[in-house]
Parts: sequence; C-alpha cells; structure tokens
Amino acid sequence: MPKVYGVKEKDSAIEFILTQIFSGSLRGGDRVDRSAIAAKLGISRVPIQEALVQLENEGILSTTYHRGAFVERFDADVIREHYEVWGTLIGIASSRAATHPTPRLLHELRSLLDIIRDPSNLRDVYSSSLEFRRTINREYAGPRLQASIRSARTFIPQSFWSTRHDVYEVVMPHYEVEYNAIHGRQPEQARAACVNRAMMMAEMIVVDFTSRGVLDEDRKSTR
Repeated sequence: MPKVYGVKEKDSAIEFILTQIFSGSLRGGDRVDRSAIAAKLGISRVPIQEALVQLENEGILSTTYHRGAFVERFDADVIREHYEVWGTLIGIASSRAATHPTPRLLHELRSLLDIIRDPSNLRDVYSSSLEFRRTINREYAGPRLQASIRSARTFIPQSFWSTRHDVYEVVMPHYEVEYNAIHGRQPEQARAACVNRAMMMAEMIVVDFTSRGVLDEDRKSTR
C-alpha cells in the first residue's frame, strides 16, 4: 500500500488497525502484527508503536511485555459504553452552551443546521454536523475536555456515517433538538440530546456489525 502523503504515519497505522477491527479481520484477543502493518503501509515500526500506545490509552488495545499488543474485548456492550462516554462528554460542552449561548454561536449553529436539514447531499450534512459539534466544543470545552472528546472520536468509523440515508433519518433530527435546547437556555435538554443521539448511533453500529459478522450474534448483552 503506498504512503498517503500529508497524513501522519501514526494516524495511518491507527486507521489501518481500526479498519481491521471494524471489518472483523481483527477480533477481541487477537494479536496485532507490527511487521505485517509495516509491510502493508510501507512505514517503519516506530509510528506503528506510537499508534499502539495511543490505542492502548484509549482502551482499544492492551499490551503485554514481551508478548505484544492485543485487541481488547470488542462486543456490543463495549460499543454502547464507548458511545455513552462520547455522548456524555459532548453533552457537557452542549449544556454549557445552553447555559450561556452567545448571539454569534446561535447564528453559526443555525446556519449549519440549515444545511443539516437538507438530505440531498449527505456529505454536506455530515461535514456540517461535524462543524456543528466543533463550534460548540471550541467555545465551551476546555483543553482537557477537548482532548477527551478527540480521544473518544477515534473509535467512531467515519465512513459509516457519511453515506447512509438511515443515519440522517434517525440521528440528524437530534441536532434540531440540541439547537432548540441551546437557543432556549435548557442545559439538561441539550445534554440529553447529545447522549440520546450517541446511544442511537451505538445501536446502529451494533446492528450493522452484527449483520456483517463483526460481532458474535450469540454473545448476549450483559446489560
């Protein structure tokens, strides 16, 4: 695989490993082969090690001295937990926005919401939804919260959300709810909109991954 210039080699390794997990090529307990990744991506083992450290810090991999890196438990409950954490984190920033919304913030969010409402171009909808979130985070999330949100986003397969019409139908209306809560200075409703959207996203991922054999259908939820 040729190098993708302009992309950090560590990030390429992270994307490769996550793609392997999301496709079912790597499953919980499987060992991550550094040499195979280096050969596939045409990069050295140094950025691969950096990728493994980041993914371990984010709870996706675990490393054992002299044995290597292994995929952590990966099942429906892990996916739900991840999205619940992500929804809670972005909900903190959104609730702060609803407590003290500025006219500039409301104008920017309203402009983005106008694009999100139009399903004719899903890629525009997706990019505007990301900017909607970034706009809130820039204004109302401190550096620690922003770092946690960025970390949580690693585990979200971006291509899944940018091309599917059912994502628009199920997930996107929650942006309307969140905007109305911010505009109406209702912090708890803004927080709830973020968590509810995240949990709906989790269920869509679980259904898709189960149908494709990425998750074991016979492994029952413990919740």
